[in-house]
Amino acid sequence: MNNNISKQLYTEALQCFPGGVSSPVRAFKSVGGTPIFMERGAGSHIWDVDGNEYIDFCCSWGPLILGHTHPAVVAKVTEALHKGTSFGTPTPYELALGKLILANNRFIEKIRFVSSGTEAVMSAIRLARGYTNRNKIIKFDGCYHGHVDSMLVKAGSGLVTFGISSSAGVPQSLAQETLVLPLNDVAALEQAFADNPDQIAAVIIEPIPANNGLLIQNRDYLVAMRQLCTQNGAMLIFDEVISGFRIGFEGAAGYYDIEPDIITYGKIIGGGMPVGAYGANKTIMSHISPDGPVYQAGTLSGNPVAMAAGIAQLSECLTPNFYENLANKTQHLVDSINSFCTERNYLCYLTNIGSIFWIVFSHDHAIRTADQIDADSMKYFKVLYHELLNKGIYLGPSGYEVGFISSAHTDADIQHTITAMKEVLMVVFEK
Repeated sequence: MNNNISKQLYTEALQCFPGGVSSPVRAFKSVGGTPIFMERGAGSHIWDVDGNEYIDFCCSWGPLILGHTHPAVVAKVTEALHKGTSFGTPTPYELALGKLILANNRFIEKIRFVSSGTEAVMSAIRLARGYTNRNKIIKFDGCYHGHVDSMLVKAGSGLVTFGISSSAGVPQSLAQETLVLPLNDVAALEQAFADNPDQIAAVIIEPIPANNGLLIQNRDYLVAMRQLCTQNGAMLIFDEVISGFRIGFEGAAGYYDIEPDIITYGKIIGGGMPVGAYGANKTIMSHISPDGPVYQAGTLSGNPVAMAAGIAQLSECLTPNFYENLANKTQHLVDSINSFCTERNYLCYLTNIGSIFWIVFSHDHAIRTADQIDADSMKYFKVLYHELLNKGIYLGPSGYEVGFISSAHTDADIQHTITAMKEVLMVVFEK
């Protein structure tokens, strides 16, 4: 594969940005080689600056549930763009997107838009602390909640890619307010509440952990978590930056039929533009400024162009059978690869939920915690990744990251990927 222009641009980028990138995983440190500079996308396909074409299963790390340059999104963004890019005032687009979400989500009554998933989590944690007048937060080993200081303690995502469990620059005094527990362990959660009576403001979890592999939890565990939070006066925060509007319009809360106290969103609600949000019932949200004492603000919050993109995208997500069709396409891909791996006894399978999938190099088909992932297995992913690139398949450049299927992926895309995956797995395990 010719990537001479990408190599040249990366050489230049190293002089401008730390690691030559604006987000760590993009640097290809996990898989080796030169980061690929993308130039354009259409539907389920993307093209790099060297003219190479790929079927895209990264989908900008999840937001592009309709694929690239969807006509409805482009039209709505263009409409908004011609009216002005930003005002620093309320706009009709902001109101329209808020009403659209609230009208189709049983679990929140008011919402506040911000500019990223990280900002949404940061704001939700502050709200939980302000509402409960407590300081401690419980999170789970391997769950990633953005680069909020108190959440960068045994986090997943890019930190796992580089073999780091925390981040420099996070004060120990702040880290001590974060209690980190293993996933899938009700007893550990019970003990944490017993050891810290009336101190825990909130428990935050990705209800579908998808930043450190796809660690699907049992519903009973999440139900127990809900009950323990209620019994101990702590808030339950569902971080649905990935799962929100991906598993269904109501996200994991709707999928499991569990009502958290606060939900954070991002990715899909922006239609490919930078957007985040957090929501809760009216009582909890009444604590947010200007109604209450918990301060949070943002110059570009509710940006009209981003809101317009979100309106167009979420309107498409509400069409009949949208999520069922996505799940069926994903299941076909997963089942086909898994049958092949089983027949050949390869140390590999795909796990999935909705339109999210993850490639696992293990015989353990019930990986629910971060410590079950064999770091040494990432050597297989490194080979698979570059072989797939050569066959025109683009995944996120880390074996800890999940893949996504969009409504733009055609049956032909899926079949081509199945064929390519089978050929590549033969290279990984037989050559």
